[in-house]
Amino acid sequence: MGMKKPEFGFGVHLMVDGYGCDRSVLEDIQAIYDFLDRYPEEMEMTKIMPPYVFRYVGTVPEDWGISGFVLIAESHISIHTFPEKQYISVDMFSCKPFDTDKAVKTLKEYFSIQKCEIHVLDRGQEFPNSLSESKQVVRMDRLLRTRR
Repeated sequence: MGMKKPEFGFGVHLMVDGYGCDRSVLEDIQAIYDFLDRYPEEMEMTKIMPPYVFRYVGTVPEDWGISGFVLIAESHISIHTFPEKQYISVDMFSCKPFDTDKAVKTLKEYFSIQKCEIHVLDRGQEFPNSLSESKQVVRMDRLLRTRR
């Protein structure tokens, strides 16, 4: 992925669903905290609060796990683990470009992910990053609409 911010678009949203993960890491609240505490700096992002991490136990006993998130000035990183199923769900969303390939590699190594689904979305594709250049796009759009 390129690291230059496009003229339009709010940001990149990386979603990783990991299978066959190391259960001992998935159930370790400190390991999840440490990842969320350290990784924003590796992404060259600005952490604006300490991570918030907690153990969740719901009505389905095997769906317990650790959930956590950290807010960064550029958006957020969230993690949900399901140790009994050796599964992890991770979202990284940022208005600042970041290396999604590097992020996936880091996640695979840290959580010993054996198989994963990876989705990368360009969020807010019509979000104007430059107001002066956006004016021209809006003018053209209005001009085209009046010709119909």
